[in-house]
Amino acid sequence: MVRLAILLVCAALSACVTQPSAPPSAENLFNNAAFRPRPSVIDTDVFALNEAMRHFLYSEIAPQLRRKGRLEGLVDVILNGTQLKLEYDSAVTRTAAEAFDSRAGNCISLVIMTAALAKELGLPVYYQRVYAEETWSRDGGILFRSEHINLDLRQRPGDKYLSSDRDQRITVDFLPQEEVRGYRTSPIEERTVVAMFMNNRAAESLARGQLDDAYWWAREAIARDSGFLEAYNTLGVVYRRHGDLRDAERVFRRLLALEPEDPTVLSNLAAVLTAAGQPQAAHALLQKLQRIEPYPPFQFLDQAQLALARGDFKGAISLFTRELARDPDYHAAHFGLAAAYFQLGDFASTREHLTAAMQNSTTRREHELYAAKLERLRSYGVR
Repeated sequence: MVRLAILLVCAALSACVTQPSAPPSAENLFNNAAFRPRPSVIDTDVFALNEAMRHFLYSEIAPQLRRKGRLEGLVDVILNGTQLKLEYDSAVTRTAAEAFDSRAGNCISLVIMTAALAKELGLPVYYQRVYAEETWSRDGGILFRSEHINLDLRQRPGDKYLSSDRDQRITVDFLPQEEVRGYRTSPIEERTVVAMFMNNRAAESLARGQLDDAYWWAREAIARDSGFLEAYNTLGVVYRRHGDLRDAERVFRRLLALEPEDPTVLSNLAAVLTAAGQPQAAHALLQKLQRIEPYPPFQFLDQAQLALARGDFKGAISLFTRELARDPDYHAAHFGLAAAYFQLGDFASTREHLTAAMQNSTTRREHELYAAKLERLRSYGVR
């Protein structure tokens, strides 16, 4: 089966595609007439502060900023977990104000919120991609490949420095340091961060079946940074889901010319050609894809779930374990292992993997689901 894949930024760690020196021309890739008029929400200022954020800066934490300095004071408040009490939640990408109000967000939401607060204090802000291991998730029959970013904050020019290092810079990352230590980083512009936000909103709209909104978010992502290739891929998937196969093919062929070995582009173009009645062309792409990526994301997970459904619990355990070899932190694989071990009466292993599923969940809903199942397990006397 041909998979559809797009890039959802900052759900977790992942590798990313090297950007070409010359981005594709987007002039003939858009088809506005195929979609309902653009909603006004697309024009949002993702960094805009609200009154609650200003009150937080100038009243609630003003003493700490005076005592420690603006840079160290802000970073301490953001990361110490006692005042803001931020939660990681990948369910939706939030603006700075939305992340602040909910005290939650994925890494791009939390990066944008932190940058907004820092810029209000006059601190220089620098953004970075983190090149780490590839991570996938799935929603609405669509695969999402995730990326990670963080930011550097620096002393404000002219400040009285409390640190001996007058050129002090602090990296703010919302994943544990042991998970990102040693990975290569590269600087990115703020326009790319905004494009990532827009692309995330497009992906989330697509997963909900809101194709008109998804189109305009993807289009705006390209407008904000024409070199951000992930947004073109999202645009192509939107066309495919909308039934605009010629538009989708045009987008993916443009991407394939730039990234001829990219598995995501190959898979998506093959899906379009199959739907368009070009099986031979699609087959050639799938053969190339098989050589590049013999084991696509979730292959072992899907096989494991089939084994679980037919009662082959030992076989399911073997396959779930192979999926975890690809991504040791994927919560759904841990949950599948918990289910298989429960059927075999191994309650200690059930508890172990339910706990891992809960700890590695990326949304509040998932966390609550796994926590409830753990509590139910405890009601059986398993500790």
